[in-house]
Amino acid sequence: MATRTTSGSRPFRALITLGILLALIFGGVWAGVLTDKGQATPKLALDLEGGTQIILTPRADSGEEVTTEAINEAIAIIRQRVDAAGVAEAEITSQGGRNIVVALAGEPDQATLDLVRESAQMQFRPVIVEGNPGAVPEEDQPADEEEDAEQPEPENPSDPAWVTADVLKEFYALDCTSEDALIGGTTSDPDVPLVTCEQDGQAKYILGPVEVHGSEIADASAGLEVTSSGIQTNNWMVSLEFKGEGKDDFATISRRLVTLEPPRNQFGIVLDDLVISAPRMNQIIADGKAQITGNFTRESAQTLSSQLRFGALPLSFEVQSEEQISATLGSEQLEKGLIAGVIGLFLVLLFSLYQYRGLGLVTVASLAIAGLLTYGLLVLLGTLQGYRLSLPGVAGVIVAIGITADSFIVYFERVRDEVREGRSLVAAIDRGWDRAKRTILVSDAVSLMAAIVLYFLAVGGVRGFAFTLGLTTIIDVIVVFWFTHPMLTLLVRTKFFGGGHKLSGLDPVHLGQTVALARGRGAAAARQKRAKVAPSTSAPKAVPVSTGGRMTIAERRAAAAAAAKEAENDAAGAAAEDEADSSGQDARTEGEES
Repeated sequence: MATRTTSGSRPFRALITLGILLALIFGGVWAGVLTDKGQATPKLALDLEGGTQIILTPRADSGEEVTTEAINEAIAIIRQRVDAAGVAEAEITSQGGRNIVVALAGEPDQATLDLVRESAQMQFRPVIVEGNPGAVPEEDQPADEEEDAEQPEPENPSDPAWVTADVLKEFYALDCTSEDALIGGTTSDPDVPLVTCEQDGQAKYILGPVEVHGSEIADASAGLEVTSSGIQTNNWMVSLEFKGEGKDDFATISRRLVTLEPPRNQFGIVLDDLVISAPRMNQIIADGKAQITGNFTRESAQTLSSQLRFGALPLSFEVQSEEQISATLGSEQLEKGLIAGVIGLFLVLLFSLYQYRGLGLVTVASLAIAGLLTYGLLVLLGTLQGYRLSLPGVAGVIVAIGITADSFIVYFERVRDEVREGRSLVAAIDRGWDRAKRTILVSDAVSLMAAIVLYFLAVGGVRGFAFTLGLTTIIDVIVVFWFTHPMLTLLVRTKFFGGGHKLSGLDPVHLGQTVALARGRGAAAARQKRAKVAPSTSAPKAVPVSTGGRMTIAERRAAAAAAAKEAENDAAGAAAEDEADSSGQDARTEGEES
């Protein structure tokens, strides 16, 4: 006897769980609409809604020529700002290797526009305090000590006297685990301490005043570390060289920091008011040539060296133009895409109803549930995360129709195979589900992994396609497990489906089970007739019988052939016995006439 799954033995529990999930999703959508923090439809990206386009021309403060590498680093900084500010589906590209084009969907606020326009500066500041990234609740903060009427004069940028009560309070309140703290872009005062976060949000710092500016960097490069004996290792490092006054200033820093305790023996490399690295000083650097070592990979070392070279050429942005852009082309493509999606959905439903009859209604209902989940989640993500649906994202939703329909087909065909093998409908559903769910999970896992890889390796609109593809793949699993299978388990208990009506899609006659039944009835009748004539004293033949276990195709064919052979033998034996009976009757009749 097949073991039932949870959703099969308790279908109402699965359906109730799905209902609660739908209620939570659309309850969140409704709450967003009531509080004016969201809307009832998905937010649209730049290609579907239009927005604001800003063209920036980078200018080097030193008057030097702006390199392509510097422009690429500036694009990365602007993208960091925009992403941390929660602006989704922004397009930031280089135009002709000279300008930076920033396109923001919808109507961005003034704060976001200011983030885009502001320049980024690099600074070297000494570390005074380092702490965990999270905010400290007020009740857990140490009590403020009584301060003198006059703040003591700090002796140098590493002096703890810079940490006043106000600075310490700001440090405790800073939460680097929040994306709001990682926006950057603010121009800090170089002559006062800075409370800031590490770029990836893993730590927070109190840094002293600026001691060296990024413009004093002569060069920076990534490479493999070489020991004092000239042996090259497999450890990646970043080489840094200062010029002019920066060489003397960094020598002064190194003489002081090398004598201090952790974390005050570290210096923070600050770009866009965020710490990109905070190495400790291990020795005095008198020649202005330093090496930053640590747990670098090739990629992280090259990234840091690129950021340092950008700091050597501070850029300011000149706004060339700022204009509103329309979404006429995107709207036309969206209309055509939606028409294609409706046609595809109609064909899928038509095929399901033709091929599976009553079961096709389960497909219709399952696709409707999947559509509701997808719509609600897209709206909710727009409210909570600022997600915007792009045209490639719409394409991902349309592709999901085929993925979802494929899961239904796999399940229904497994059930129908079990019915063909002679199992009852209840047993066929349980057995078919046990065999189908593994295939469905493997298929969806492959689609989900492909979507994840595509999302992290791609940029722009391709990420929108990958996101919706991954989201709808997860929704497919939810619908099949919490709706399709439980619903079919309930329907089979009805007279229409459980009785095998010819329009239900589970009619044994339509599925080909009649051939086996007819052979079984013919063989049984022949054996019964032969038993009346002359009971057999020989041992019965071994006939392949299904025990409910899994049979291979070859075993099923062999069993069918054996049954057919036995039926032929029984029929031939019965015919021979009839002929013998007829001959004996004729002989008796002739004797009576004589």
